[in-house]
Amino acid sequence: GALLALNKPPGLPVLGQPGELSLDALLPVLRRRLGLPAEFHVVKAPARQCSGLVLLSSCYHTTKKLQQFFTKARQRGQYPATYCAVTVGVPAEAEGEIRTGLCWQQQGDTAMVVPVPAPGRHSLARKEVKSTLTRYRVLGARGGCALLQLQPKTAFPEQLQVHLTLLLCPALGDHEHSSRVGSVLGVPFLLPPEAAPTRTQVLDEELLSRLGLSPQQLRHLPLHIHLQELVLP
Repeated sequence: GALLALNKPPGLPVLGQPGELSLDALLPVLRRRLGLPAEFHVVKAPARQCSGLVLLSSCYHTTKKLQQFFTKARQRGQYPATYCAVTVGVPAEAEGEIRTGLCWQQQGDTAMVVPVPAPGRHSLARKEVKSTLTRYRVLGARGGCALLQLQPKTAFPEQLQVHLTLLLCPALGDHEHSSRVGSVLGVPFLLPPEAAPTRTQVLDEELLSRLGLSPQQLRHLPLHIHLQELVLP
């Protein structure tokens, strides 16, 4: 009917700057190629850094109905979106939930998403901090890495990346938040955001070898978080 599903590569933004390649800029080309009369709307799409399922609609009412469904499903405690991620490190527990407050914090010239472990009622009421929750399950583990299923109950920018660092298992290819996970004698620990400036993810030589990458190529490694499934009404 009115729906079309695509698989977005990592690094492609939904809305780009003028002159920048983006999903939105490609929609008119896609519509012409498919010979469809109506414009497309983006119903649901992963963030720029992530890959995976993009749901498009050529009907405005269908778009609004689905977006309302996703919001109400989360409010009812359901998990309409399922992601998978490859992590550097294996969680101590095979499944569980990550709960924390998240907020934007200025770090020098850039704004970063940082966790707030015990947000106050006033900061939540003023919406300075948002209470967030992600359910996770380990699907497999090998060689110090894991494949995780992630189901966010809330929506906040970079929520999944930050939640994975709180598990001490940052996503492979996370060059924004992985520096917050340090290691002493092979034991990982969490660093405060102000002590962990953004940098290219650091991987050990064995993992680099298995990936077939040189240290110089590492900064081009994309984020391994993929929107795998959406539940529709």
